[in-house]
Amino acid sequence: MPTQTGHTTAIRASRTIGTSVYNTQGEKIGKVEDVVLDKADNSVLFAVVGFGGFLGIGEKYHPVPWSSLDYSKDHDGYVVPFTKDQLQAAPSHNIDELTRGDGRATRNSAYDYYKVAPYWV
Repeated sequence: MPTQTGHTTAIRASRTIGTSVYNTQGEKIGKVEDVVLDKADNSVLFAVVGFGGFLGIGEKYHPVPWSSLDYSKDHDGYVVPFTKDQLQAAPSHNIDELTRGDGRATRNSAYDYYKVAPYWV
């Protein structure tokens, strides 16, 4: 079944990892480093978007609500509806912190920060 933008609703995680991410101004801000899943309720907790580093040094990992990533054929990547300033000020973690515990606290803070309606309520 296609989404509102015409994309299918199913995608392999391996296709998303490494895909570039752009902000609303069309600037490349990073790439999808990983997708964090909730094994307990079979949902995607968030996408992990890495940006700000060079060759893995100084890179920040940001949990971004999965529903905020919209694939754009023009960019051959995802576009998020956030400004560069919003993304730079967003909660960031090292890669291990993102999955500490059950990941829900990280998910909740990301959805709160970006003001995205939670899918779990």
